[in-house]
Amino acid sequence: MSELDANLTAKRDRLLAVLREMPGAAVAFSGGIDSTVVAKAAFLALGARAVAVTADSASVARRELDDARELAALIGIRHVVVRTQEFDNPAYLKNDGTRCYHCKTELYTTVERLLPELGVPIVVSGANLDDRGDYRPGLVAAAEHAVRHPLQEAGFTKADVRALAKFWELPTWDKPAAPCLSSRMAPGVAVTPERTKRVEDAEAILHALGLRECRVRYHEGDLARVEVSVSEVARLAADPVRTELTRALHALGFKFVALDLDGFRSGSLNELVPLELKARFK
Repeated sequence: MSELDANLTAKRDRLLAVLREMPGAAVAFSGGIDSTVVAKAAFLALGARAVAVTADSASVARRELDDARELAALIGIRHVVVRTQEFDNPAYLKNDGTRCYHCKTELYTTVERLLPELGVPIVVSGANLDDRGDYRPGLVAAAEHAVRHPLQEAGFTKADVRALAKFWELPTWDKPAAPCLSSRMAPGVAVTPERTKRVEDAEAILHALGLRECRVRYHEGDLARVEVSVSEVARLAADPVRTELTRALHALGFKFVALDLDGFRSGSLNELVPLELKARFK
């Protein structure tokens, strides 16, 4: 087991103290590293008064849902999977740059309705301090629903979260971020279950090639823009991998396959969001 330095020890203690002050908490639990650390901390601080709530919809990859179930069982926290209906919302499907706002609004509204049944009064998220610097309309939805962010309150950066996860021996401490499948749609490309499934299947092909950090971005005209680490670009561009990959993605329904020479960039589609929307959701 790794050791915590004094600074991170203080932050861990503050995180647990923040959660202990709550009469109970429902953790918005995706199975990603941030919400996993919050779920672990909530279980340590609150025991049976903590519950992890995972959303299930066409935007959630099946492997991510399976991971969430396994992680919750490993932690020992009570776990509930709820079906969310964001695909019934035309504003979500439109994908004009505000999709995440509508998704999180649906999630937090659904969890709020469940709070009496769950026996807890507060919803908490896995947002950390680094999330404040990006385009995050979901944080606006969180504010509208009085969602607490214990990692932010305790001063955690993303690096802090990974270090604490490693100390707690959580198996996903170094897991790459895995945002929802709808986040792969370029602004202006309508979100549909068929398209999210196509992306899920395409990224499964990349994972089968041994790639951990990768994205298939869905652009207008059924174009797949493949992002992998710069060190992997040459391998994907060379035969036989190039031929096999393009054949497989065409078989899924993509008309064009492009390999991004800039490499993997988290949140690269945010560059296409109009500036007026970015200003609105700061």
